[in-house]
Amino acid sequence: MRKGPLCLMLFTLSIVAPAHGEESATPLSLSAGSQITELQQRLKASEQQREELSKQLQSADGERESAQLSRLRQENQRLKLQLKEAQASSPLPRFLTDQQQWFVIGAGVALLALLCGIFASGASRKRRQWLN
Repeated sequence: MRKGPLCLMLFTLSIVAPAHGEESATPLSLSAGSQITELQQRLKASEQQREELSKQLQSADGERESAQLSRLRQENQRLKLQLKEAQASSPLPRFLTDQQQWFVIGAGVALLALLCGIFASGASRKRRQWLN
């Protein structure tokens, strides 16, 4: 192979390549600038849309909470009325307090123990003597 055409080809490429790179760099920067402005405009539009949606969401949450609050208040009033009706319909008040009730239970247990002791001793009455 001869060095002449190879050197000529390398020289031609070295001159043409930078010129070709400069031509493509200028339109690329212009298109990048237009893309940046377009993206900035889209960003502003999306931020406005996001703000509007967040406002709508907050108002919807407020409406839903107020509806739930009113429903809970109505249920609370209904339950209060049911409680009053149930208290009014109970005919007998409590006769014994908790302390008196426990006293009666203790007396019943003592009486039951006494009866069990009498029946366990048997019917025959023997006189038992203690051993000294």
